Amino acid sequence: MNPVRGIALKVTAIALFSIMAALIKATADTVPAGQAVFFRSFFALWVILAWLAMRGDLSSGLKANNKMGHVWRGVIGTTSMALNFAALGLLPLPEVTAIGYAAPLLTVVFAAMFLGEEVRAFRLTAVGIGLIGVVIVLWPRLTIFDESPEAALATVGVLLVLGSAVFRALAQIHIRQLVQTDETSAIVFYFSLTATCLSLLTLPFGWVVPTLSQALMLIAAGLIGGFAQIMLTSCYRFAPASVVAPFDYASMLFALVIGYVWFDEVPTGAMLAGASIVIAAGIMIIWRERQLGLKRGKARPNVTPQG
Repeated sequence: MNPVRGIALKVTAIALFSIMAALIKATADTVPAGQAVFFRSFFALWVILAWLAMRGDLSSGLKANNKMGHVWRGVIGTTSMALNFAALGLLPLPEVTAIGYAAPLLTVVFAAMFLGEEVRAFRLTAVGIGLIGVVIVLWPRLTIFDESPEAALATVGVLLVLGSAVFRALAQIHIRQLVQTDETSAIVFYFSLTATCLSLLTLPFGWVVPTLSQALMLIAAGLIGGFAQIMLTSCYRFAPASVVAPFDYASMLFALVIGYVWFDEVPTGAMLAGASIVIAAGIMIIWRERQLGLKRGKARPNVTPQG
C-alpha cells in the first residue's frame, strides 16, 4: 500500500474528469449529447485497450463472465452520461457538479432497496442532510413564477442532472454486483464499448459536423476521460477506498476554478452553501463506512483473503 500515491492518482483523476466536463460543456451549444457520448467513449476505448495491453491484462480485460450484466451496466451508465452532458449545456459547471453529488447519497438508499444492505440511523440521517443540501442548490432554479425561456431551460438542466445522479447511483449498485463475477478492467472496457455502440443509436437525431476546434475538444475529452478512468481504477491498488473516497469532493474546487476562468461563471451563495452541506454529509457517510469496516475487520481477524 502507498496511500500518498493512491491519493495523488485520485486527485489527478478528479482533475482530469473536471477538464473533460469543461471540454464537453464548451461544445454543448452545438454538439448533441449523444454525439458527445460517442467521442467520450470511443476515444477512451483505445486508451483503455493500450493500458490493458501494457499491463498484460488483455485476456482478463476482454473476458466477460456476466455478459448481460455488462449490457445493463452500459445502458444505465450511458444514460447517466448523456443526461449529464446535456445538463452541462444548460447550467454552470459548479452547479452541475454540486447537484451531481446526490449520486453517492442515492447509492446508499438504493443499496438498501436492491441489495438488502443494512442502513442504520446514522447513514440515513447523513443522506437526509445531504439531500437537503441538494435542494438548497437547485431551489433557485425551480422558478414557478418565472416564465422566461432562460428559467425554463435552467429547470430542465436541473432535472437532467438529477436524472443523471439517479442513473449513476443505479450504475454503482450494478457495479457492486458485477465485481462479484468480473474483473474491474473488464467492467471499465465493456462500459466504454457499450457506451460507444449505444451512442450511435442517436445518430438519426441530429448529429452535426463539428468544427476543427470542436472536434479537437471532443477527441481530447475522450482521451482525457480514458486516462482519468485508468487513474481512478489504479488509485485503489495503492490505498483503501475509505482513504481516497473523500477526495471525490475535490471536483467542486476544480469546477469552481474552471467555471470562473473558462466560462465566467460566478457561484451563488445558495450553490456554495448547499454544496458544503452535501459534501459534509458525504464525508459523514464515508467516515461511517470506514468505522464499520474497521469493526468488521476486528471481528474477523483470522479470515484469509480467500474467505
